[in-house]
Amino acid sequence: MLVIGYLLGSIPSGVWIGKIFYGKDVRQFGSGNMGTTNTFRVLGKKAGIIVLLMDMFKGTLAACLPALFHSNANVLLIGLAAIIGHVFPIFAGFKGGKAVATSVGVLLIYNPLFFGISWAIFLITLYLTSMVSVASMLGFTLTAIISLFFGDWILIIVAFALTIFVFIRHWGNIERIKNGTESMVPFGLGYSRRQKQVK
Repeated sequence: MLVIGYLLGSIPSGVWIGKIFYGKDVRQFGSGNMGTTNTFRVLGKKAGIIVLLMDMFKGTLAACLPALFHSNANVLLIGLAAIIGHVFPIFAGFKGGKAVATSVGVLLIYNPLFFGISWAIFLITLYLTSMVSVASMLGFTLTAIISLFFGDWILIIVAFALTIFVFIRHWGNIERIKNGTESMVPFGLGYSRRQKQVK
């Protein structure tokens, strides 16, 4: 299950969508990352949403493996294999995304209520800032804090560990946010504000 989960996570959604439907390798544009944010930036909203859903589904499918194999293995731990695969994909030279979408996909199976809370925080923050990086970091931070109220130590440990990891993976984004040069998705209040400033 760990091996299958890792291989599922290694599927380079952004690379495949870009090459098959747009004739572009997203890793050669923007930030050079194959994840959702750079896909939005390089290929647009439609491709970004598709990649987001695909990356989430990788985590969801991996988290379903214990049920499919009639095993009592911890869903969250098997899902972690997919998250690791997404970040260090064997099918893309071990240079992958930033773990956000796949992590959320795992939560959908592990704890639907926790998934709903996490997803709501992410979407609200994304709408307010138009920055996937901010939504990801703030979303993981608040989600980790909220995990303390669920009394699930595995969830708490994984949530805080992933939060730290997400911040590390977004270090370059933090610098661009400080400088006011961070890329935005083409919707939301933040994007509208920037467009008005440009005009």
